[in-house]
Amino acid sequence: MAPQRPKGAGALEKDNKPALSPAPVPPRSSDLYAALDLGTNSCRMLIAQPRGSGFHVVDSFSKSVQLGAGLERTGRLSRGSMSRTLQALRICQQKLRRNKVRRMRLVATEACRRAQNGAEFMRRIQRETGLRLDIIKPEEEAQLAVISCAPLVNHKTENLLVVDIGGGSTELVWIDISKVPKKDRAQSIMRLHSGFIQAKTDIPAAKVVDWISVPLGVATLRDQFSDVDDDAARFALMSWFFEENLQDFTPYHSAQPQERFQIVGTSGTVTTVAASHLGLRRYDRTKVDGLRMTTDQIDKVIHSYLAMGPNGRRADPRIGQDRSALIMSGAAILQALMRCWPTDRLSVADRGLREGLLYAQMSADGVLEEGAY
Repeated sequence: MAPQRPKGAGALEKDNKPALSPAPVPPRSSDLYAALDLGTNSCRMLIAQPRGSGFHVVDSFSKSVQLGAGLERTGRLSRGSMSRTLQALRICQQKLRRNKVRRMRLVATEACRRAQNGAEFMRRIQRETGLRLDIIKPEEEAQLAVISCAPLVNHKTENLLVVDIGGGSTELVWIDISKVPKKDRAQSIMRLHSGFIQAKTDIPAAKVVDWISVPLGVATLRDQFSDVDDDAARFALMSWFFEENLQDFTPYHSAQPQERFQIVGTSGTVTTVAASHLGLRRYDRTKVDGLRMTTDQIDKVIHSYLAMGPNGRRADPRIGQDRSALIMSGAAILQALMRCWPTDRLSVADRGLREGLLYAQMSADGVLEEGAY
């Protein structure tokens, strides 16, 4: 599979509809909201209540279901992966019922977009669990990643690159906020929940210069090079191949000033590298979310992963059994990204599609207070 830039991926192409659909009926602010992200590797859900300009998580769920296992070879979701996913979704359905959640957005991403039987599986999910999942487009996936990271944008930042490394795809969005007053920059990014093409107003707005969805994530990139036995050679090939697929992305050809340029990375890969850098024996979100890492620190962690070899990575508690098979493909993507742009720092975001889905629903319903995030 040769990854291609999706049709309509350019942010400057006019689109007559926003990718995010608003919730139809405004609820009371005390109502609970849910967001579920069915990805290529994991099924994850958050149940939360609006609180000020953010939200309070009431319940959560995360399970590695490996929905995309074998997809690269067959083009279809396998019987075993669908069975694992249905088991996870039944648990999610029980949590939604127990918490009496009425406002929810449940989505599936790259594996279901690519699979020949993806739409058929969505119908089966609804039939067997009562849950209705939408297969979202790459543009909406990129929007959700962006708005989830808005609270981590530095007030001095003028150019922002948001990177979401998923199981089946990687979304990159370049945003220019140089014309927005410093105090309004996070809020201007939050407004992108209504679409990357913003209506013209007198209010200075965040400008999406370009975006791309590369159909290579930690699972799909690993599968591309599963026939390469040497660990270090496989890593180098994965990093090179991912960089090759960024050729159509505008910032790849545009050198940006290192000053006031910020990269925010959101994914299990980024948070795992951060936890390894901090030497955490037990993962602590409060120490990882918002951490800034230098390129040298990231490279040091990646080199330590290579030195461990596959067996050492499986045994390392900071990586974990579930992620050990995927960490090097994710690290290859991360290293390629840090090599391409003129910055030596990365902001780590322990947040992603679920948080973006919650912010989008709550913003559309008007139950969040405006202000600092």
